[in-house]
Amino acid sequence: MSRDPLGRAPLVLLAPAALGVLVLVVPLLALVAATEPATLVDQLTSEAARQALWLSVTTSTAATLVALVLGLPLAWVLARVRLRARRLLRALVIVPMVLPPVVAGIALRAAFGRSGLLGEPILDLTGFAFPYTTWGVVLAHVFVAMPFLVISLEGALRSTGSGYDGAAATLGAGRWTTFRRVTLPLALPGLAAAMVLAWARSLGEFGATITFNGNYPGTTQTMPTLIYVERQADGDAALALSLLMLLVSVGVLVALRDRWLVTA
Repeated sequence: MSRDPLGRAPLVLLAPAALGVLVLVVPLLALVAATEPATLVDQLTSEAARQALWLSVTTSTAATLVALVLGLPLAWVLARVRLRARRLLRALVIVPMVLPPVVAGIALRAAFGRSGLLGEPILDLTGFAFPYTTWGVVLAHVFVAMPFLVISLEGALRSTGSGYDGAAATLGAGRWTTFRRVTLPLALPGLAAAMVLAWARSLGEFGATITFNGNYPGTTQTMPTLIYVERQADGDAALALSLLMLLVSVGVLVALRDRWLVTA
């Protein structure tokens, strides 16, 4: 082990850091230890678990793509455009991150419910309503996950600086060309990490989803909502499903670690 040129790390920092690791890791280890392997195998082969897992993965992926289409331009505006109301805009983007999940679901119902501010005219024009549908699950996931993508990506765009944009402008490139050929390629690692963060947040979403869409197997029942139901009926099954979610989450992070998530 090479010696740190800055000297030994002080114990006053190492001790709480170690305690922080324990607080984060011990519950996960306890979950693994408390799960019976036979119960995990049973849940892996159950139709309800397969449906819920597939729905979670597909809706999280769809929500992340929607968040990317909407959130990338929004992050660029926050990072590159001089706006008097930029702080207010950023605050509005952050609000869904701190809302209680149930409040988020109620807000979605007020906006996109059958009699909601936007939901009613959409229903009148198209005959389509978001609540209690798979698209409603995607919408709920977008609402809670997109702020994570926007804030993370704004930080990535700011870290690259605007100097390269200025250099491209002096060479005659317009803002759209500069965005496509300079800004976006430089921000790709940060963009990938932001998408992974949004996908992970979407995968674990529960409160807004069940409040806005209910819990219907095959349509709106994701893994978190299935775990909630099983927790009330069969604690062992809930443990096994929770471990399955943990394995999926860790698997995604491990698969992307070396490519996108390691910064040093």
